[in-house]
Amino acid sequence: MSSLGHNYSYHRRLPHHQKADRAIFVTFRKLNREPFAANARDVILQHLIHDDGKRFKLHATVVMPDHVHMLLTPMRDQEGWPHTLPEILKLIKGVSARSVNKLLGGSGPVWQDESFDHVLRSDESFAEKLDYIRQNPVRGGLVKRAEDYPWLWLEKENQIQEQNQRQRTGVSAPHQT
Repeated sequence: MSSLGHNYSYHRRLPHHQKADRAIFVTFRKLNREPFAANARDVILQHLIHDDGKRFKLHATVVMPDHVHMLLTPMRDQEGWPHTLPEILKLIKGVSARSVNKLLGGSGPVWQDESFDHVLRSDESFAEKLDYIRQNPVRGGLVKRAEDYPWLWLEKENQIQEQNQRQRTGVSAPHQT
């Protein structure tokens, strides 16, 4: 296998593949099924959107009580290589877990090691995954309208959502380098 294959294909319990400049639908779950408190979901959402435009282009994300869905396209680094999904998820999961533990006075892992990811193959698939993310809180019985769910972030509505999120929580976006 070429070095490119080693960088963009990996296994844990599920196979994972990545193609340059293609959107990826990702789901990762909380280690236990106990729902995140609202303030923990606030912090997680801030971490999910923090690297938008840096390591990846975030199209949509939703923080559900015990899992997260993301639709993202990895960006390229200074050498022209796409940031890898394992690199992106390690950063998001690690930083958000530390923040959640600090907030709730906990310690240890917050997220399951494994994630589900799927490289999108067409614009139709992109639209389907975007709608799936948007409607997830409605299907879960958490709200009647997707727009009413405070932990839903959509690319086209991001400026208004980020401003509302900061006003609601009084928290600025976390800074990690």
